[in-house]
Amino acid sequence: MSQHLKVSAKKRIIVPAFDPVIQPVVSTQVLKPLLPESLQLEFIRDAFKLPLNWQVEPVFKNSFQPDFQDNSALRRAAVFVPLVQRPSGLHVVFTRRADHLHDHAGQISFPGGRIEPSDRDEIAAALRETHEEIGISPEYIQLFGTQPVYNTSTRFTMKPVFGALKPGFTVTPDLSEVAEVFEVPLSVLMDPSQHRLHEASIDGLGEHRYYFSISWQSYFIWGATAAVIRNFYHFLAAAQNGYHGVAHNGE
Repeated sequence: MSQHLKVSAKKRIIVPAFDPVIQPVVSTQVLKPLLPESLQLEFIRDAFKLPLNWQVEPVFKNSFQPDFQDNSALRRAAVFVPLVQRPSGLHVVFTRRADHLHDHAGQISFPGGRIEPSDRDEIAAALRETHEEIGISPEYIQLFGTQPVYNTSTRFTMKPVFGALKPGFTVTPDLSEVAEVFEVPLSVLMDPSQHRLHEASIDGLGEHRYYFSISWQSYFIWGATAAVIRNFYHFLAAAQNGYHGVAHNGE
């Protein structure tokens, strides 16, 4: 489902200083594919129950933190990463943000948004935003757990919340925020050969930015969303391998 929304924005829409699709790809660590059984719902659910020590994506080790830090310059947000069982295997639900939005317009993301003062915690915020954005109520969500906070280049500090969608849910997107809802097979997202690391040069500033991307059909997933996916791979790889190395400390 795709809609072209004609809504006047009150704020200037923030767009990247570069085209993320065409930036050069650079080499990165070669990672092993996960076993098929590691992409099963039961395995993932159990992995969140383990006291598993694992390391975040090394490229962004300074961007990930164990939890929110006291920093008033960063806007706190939470996203929900919805897993859904299909006959062909697990899929992940994404949204394409409406083109008129102030932040991250038109980009692929997970349901989520800012944590409001009325929210009990980041989990409550992620569930509220999921209901508001795509119409899935909390009764159809089985929570698994959370992962490290990611500090974005757009001054958000974002907590990913993971869980599964129970049978019977329906999707009703709020077209003022969401242009499209779609699913991608988890097997595609967790295939490290599909993860591309880009290096972008910021014109006139002499700065460089690194980000991951994943393409599937016509969708280009990049930035914070791709970083969360990459981190999820590391988490599942650690669970698969029974890895108990150095605990993540956000350094």
